[in-house]
Amino acid sequence: MFSLEQGKKLVKAARQAVNSKLESSPFELKGFEERAGVFVTIHSYPENELKGCIGYPEPVFPLNKALIQAARAAAFSDPRFRQIRKEDMNKIIFEVSVLTKPEFVKAKKPEEYKQTIKIGTDGLIAECGSCRGLLLPQVAPEHKMNQEEFLCCTCEKAGLPSEAWKDLSSVKIYKFQAQIFKEKKPDGEIVEAKGF
Repeated sequence: MFSLEQGKKLVKAARQAVNSKLESSPFELKGFEERAGVFVTIHSYPENELKGCIGYPEPVFPLNKALIQAARAAAFSDPRFRQIRKEDMNKIIFEVSVLTKPEFVKAKKPEEYKQTIKIGTDGLIAECGSCRGLLLPQVAPEHKMNQEEFLCCTCEKAGLPSEAWKDLSSVKIYKFQAQIFKEKKPDGEIVEAKGF
């Protein structure tokens, strides 16, 4: 668990990572050496439309390096959106989600998933062969999804049919939690998003 002060540093670092890339200047984040999964999400302000979201589901890199890479990838390499430009920086807000290690959800039949997944607390990963899709915990409440809709959308994100989660023999479902820190307005106050 990170303190709000640490969360503020992470969100500021995500913004600085993008700024430094736009200005072709070096940037590194001190501390945060522990390995952790992390996602950086960029929204327009005040419309709150998604402008980029990329990260690392698994704790494979030190958080300080993963955060910088995720922030720059969300700003410049998310294929769904145009790249962030210098003039966009005062019209976007940054959100950092630090993830727990994904945990395989055991189920003997598909209905059991609905008892196991907590909306607003759990994020999901659907995996089948080389196909993999992830949705962060905040996605389900933001889009008013129930457990079944959340499972369907996670499968679609993996490029699978929406009902693929019902196929227990070939599709694996993982869940994880996230600590979420975000700006309330561009380069403004940073808060921890608590529950939904």
